[in-house]
Amino acid sequence: MNIDRAVFAMAGTMILVSLLLVYLVSPMWLWLTAFVGANLLQSAFTGFCPAVAIFRKLGLAPGKAFG
Repeated sequence: MNIDRAVFAMAGTMILVSLLLVYLVSPMWLWLTAFVGANLLQSAFTGFCPAVAIFRKLGLAPGKAFG
């Protein structure tokens, strides 16, 4: 798995988990969904994503998007 796929997998997982928490716990968990979406949007424009730094330190191979 490369960094690109790991970022997409983590973002998708975080969105699904937050939606599950909205259903089971509290609607306030929508803020987590909004944060993930905002982070994806800003990384599309700036090229900076905090998850990429973490995955690089974990030794994942770089992909095309976050090279």
